[in-house]
Amino acid sequence: MESLFAPPPKPVSPGLYIVATPIGNLRDITLRALDVLRAADVVLAEDTRVAAKLLSAYDLKKKLIRYDDHAGPQVVPEILDRLRSGQIIAQISDAGTPLISDPGFRLVEAARDAGAAIHPIPGASSVLAALCLAGLPTDRFMFAGFMPVKSGARQTFLSEFVSLRTTLVFFETGPRVHDALTDMAAVLGDRDACVCRELTKLYETGHRGTLSNLAADPKLQEPKGEIVIVVAPPAEEKPSAESLEDALKLALEHYSPSDAAKQLADVFGLPRKVIYQKALELKGK
Repeated sequence: MESLFAPPPKPVSPGLYIVATPIGNLRDITLRALDVLRAADVVLAEDTRVAAKLLSAYDLKKKLIRYDDHAGPQVVPEILDRLRSGQIIAQISDAGTPLISDPGFRLVEAARDAGAAIHPIPGASSVLAALCLAGLPTDRFMFAGFMPVKSGARQTFLSEFVSLRTTLVFFETGPRVHDALTDMAAVLGDRDACVCRELTKLYETGHRGTLSNLAADPKLQEPKGEIVIVVAPPAEEKPSAESLEDALKLALEHYSPSDAAKQLADVFGLPRKVIYQKALELKGK
């Protein structure tokens, strides 16, 4: 009879393992993550003190090496030597999935160039957890990381996403949330959004509303905890008769009325026959 429980662990082969860890709730660790961490010869961590506490929660004690943007260039040669000698190297971040707004991609690149095996061990992600909680479109989304600290730089940064027709996901700190929401409303327009706080923890909350309403919410002036802000795509703009006529005039310079109608039907969300009739009228003028 087939077991209803998880299959037994398989031997962990040598290589570099990118291991996701919990973002707040220690029970969110995966069985594979524990298998790899138990087998690891060394664990790379942004903050070795945080990593030691995490490992001790699962009764694990491992050699820890600091790996972050500052220490990375100095320790990469040692890590590559360990990989060449057949060791198992696990990389973790302070919380969540490594490489997502965390250092690490240069190490993966170097390991790949050195011919080492690389294995992602998926698990908790605050980006995906926030998308699930927000209730905003998830068919397409863009993770934009942390915003600049100062308002001017933040507004310039946000202006890159104004015309992007996708849900946006940002990280932010509690003391800057109010100012960030204010700048978002000014630059992106008053879109629907959700401020997700303390995901997977005891006081997890998701504040949903327009950006302007969220910026004015007293609970979000300086909230404590880690923040993920999810912003809806821009609202669909219905094309006007004038814009259709302008587009048709331009199209008719290069296409027949039939081809022009075919080209513009999807763009304007109108029946092809309607646009074709309009094209004939313009041709007759």
